[in-house]
Amino acid sequence: MSIFRLLAAISISLWLAALSGCATTTAGGAVGANRSQFMLISSEQLEQTAAQGYTKMKADAIEKGALNQDSKLLQRVQAIARKIEPHTGVFRRDAPGWKWEVNIIDSNELNAFCMPGGKIMFYSGLINRLRLTDEEIAVVMGHEIAHALREHSREQVSQAIAAQAAMGVGSAVLGLSQNAAQLANIGYEALIATHFSRTDEAEADRIGLELTARAGYNPRAGISLWQKMMSANSGSRPPEFLSSHPADSTRVQQIKSLMPIVMPLYQAARH
Repeated sequence: MSIFRLLAAISISLWLAALSGCATTTAGGAVGANRSQFMLISSEQLEQTAAQGYTKMKADAIEKGALNQDSKLLQRVQAIARKIEPHTGVFRRDAPGWKWEVNIIDSNELNAFCMPGGKIMFYSGLINRLRLTDEEIAVVMGHEIAHALREHSREQVSQAIAAQAAMGVGSAVLGLSQNAAQLANIGYEALIATHFSRTDEAEADRIGLELTARAGYNPRAGISLWQKMMSANSGSRPPEFLSSHPADSTRVQQIKSLMPIVMPLYQAARH
């Protein structure tokens, strides 16, 4: 049986499940980020798991002597977070009341994230290696906070649950061999799942720029940020259609296209 028939079965199963599991987690804001999302698990379930994971990550970093080693850098990042957090209410009324927390792991890695519920972690290498300005840090933070606001992790887990269930049913119904079923799983990971991730990343860029602007940080810093990322990642990225993140050049183009929307918000915040 063809892999394409199984992928079609998966797509149909996801569509049928989506009919009873769609909602939107945020208001649209100025950038219009309120598409319908497919959710099978509750926010509370994922937030509890995320909090446990964040606590463990901090404990591991403390054991290695890598948590919050630079007090000035920590204060700098926390100050930026305090300016952004109140504006999350534009997208979610409950978000300003989250138990926000910001920490820094001393690592050369170019990374940062915000877990469900507002648990933020920056890696010192991202700031120090790229010599990020406050405005560029704000762009990164806005982007990562946007993932939490839109509950992209919850959406990804829901999609994975539905896909695995569909593949189990599809293999049995269509009589696929084990090897064919494994190939179908690879096809799903390479083509379908990564599409969702690229959608999430582009969406987080849009929301993040609005948060950056509303907090009084120049959103044009998004352009210089991704130009720095392009230089740092030169030659190390897979083709965009197989990547879980948009190409850096694509991001720069989207950021430029959003300037007419977000710059007035920045100018208003500065007056």
